[in-house]
Amino acid sequence: MKDWLIEFLVVLAYSPRTQFAIVLGLVSFAGFMLAGEYFVGQIELQGLLAPLTDVVREQIGHRYDKEAWASLASCLLLAVKLYRKDRKRLLSL
Repeated sequence: MKDWLIEFLVVLAYSPRTQFAIVLGLVSFAGFMLAGEYFVGQIELQGLLAPLTDVVREQIGHRYDKEAWASLASCLLLAVKLYRKDRKRLLSL
């Protein structure tokens, strides 16, 4: 049971592309979430549209959330692809 864990860790340790894809996914996720919070917080409607401010903020906030999750998912899928390729290369399978 520990063989697969050791194999996974060894391949991950010798695969800088996979490591970079994982880190890029986490950084982009956090970046999109923080940027979304900042930019959505800056929205304030004036006049008759002022009561709609919360609705507009919520809708735009959901778009930032979707983009953050999509970025994380795509980077993790890239990491899996790169891991498989490096596993074959390193273990000569």
